Amino acid sequence: MKVFRGLPNAAARAPCALTIGNFDGVHLGHQALLARVRAAATGLGLEAAVMTFEPHPREFFANKAGDPSKAPPRIANLRDKLQSLSDNGIDRVIVEHFSAPFAALTPQEFTEKVLVEGLHVKWLMVGDDFCYGARRAGNVQMLLEAGKQYGFHVETLPTVMNGSTRISSSAVRAALAEGDFGHAEALLGHPYAISGHVIHGQKLGRTLGFPTLNLRVSHRPALSGIFIVQVHGLAERPLPAVASLGVRPTVDDSGRVLLEVHVFDFNQGCYGRQVRVEFLQKIRDEEKYVDLPTLTAAIHRDADIARAYFARRDGAAAASGDLVSATNATDRI
Repeated sequence: MKVFRGLPNAAARAPCALTIGNFDGVHLGHQALLARVRAAATGLGLEAAVMTFEPHPREFFANKAGDPSKAPPRIANLRDKLQSLSDNGIDRVIVEHFSAPFAALTPQEFTEKVLVEGLHVKWLMVGDDFCYGARRAGNVQMLLEAGKQYGFHVETLPTVMNGSTRISSSAVRAALAEGDFGHAEALLGHPYAISGHVIHGQKLGRTLGFPTLNLRVSHRPALSGIFIVQVHGLAERPLPAVASLGVRPTVDDSGRVLLEVHVFDFNQGCYGRQVRVEFLQKIRDEEKYVDLPTLTAAIHRDADIARAYFARRDGAAAASGDLVSATNATDRI
């Protein structure tokens, strides 16, 4: 998959089937849309393309208004978003820098400069509530008319439902904020995880007896607290762990968000390695403690809870395996 920061230059432009959106989390609704784009691109002999934005438009406007708290928290970092788009068969992604000049484009300018001249769009799919251009003045009907004028086909995708629930990034954020990872998985189509490269930290964890793998989180995440997790990328099988995701109020007043993961019974060096941290269950919210001994005691309790979780899970899996083996043996009698 090719990734472009901004519109491709003239030599790299190619006719495409395109969809446009933030794609935060790439949930099942997004996946249905991407599957339709992939099918259309294949049928028409085009490249399947996605235009997405960095920062999120609502984040841009919140910062412009001086109130970053109004920006939606992120489900996924850019790396995970791009991986999900690649997994869904997309050939090229345009990561457009959402800026004041871009936000000021009229619907007509967006059509001409971005869709027609910049991306050579021949087929376009958007959600049925899609808006574009300055002050969100453009709508689906205007896009349909522009397609007729400039020679590209426009389709819309109705809202995708999970039972009676509308599948949306907002619904995924709500599930993650509540620690409901089962519901989040039902909306995403896969377990929730955050990936990144292991970076150097303050080395405080090892002095407390709990060395951690540290992953930088560059945006406000959709969840925070202490979690039972498993880590992919360090061994053939995922490794059991306990993690803290947040601002570490007891030891750091910078406000920087960090994902710290203590992997049980693991002491190998892995700085620079890319890992994926899969969230299994929330233990509690993040707290500020009066001193390091109180913090250490809380970490011990969290680790005990996580170890007990894995013991129950592994015990149940072993019992299930014994039952299957016994059933198979009975079948052979």
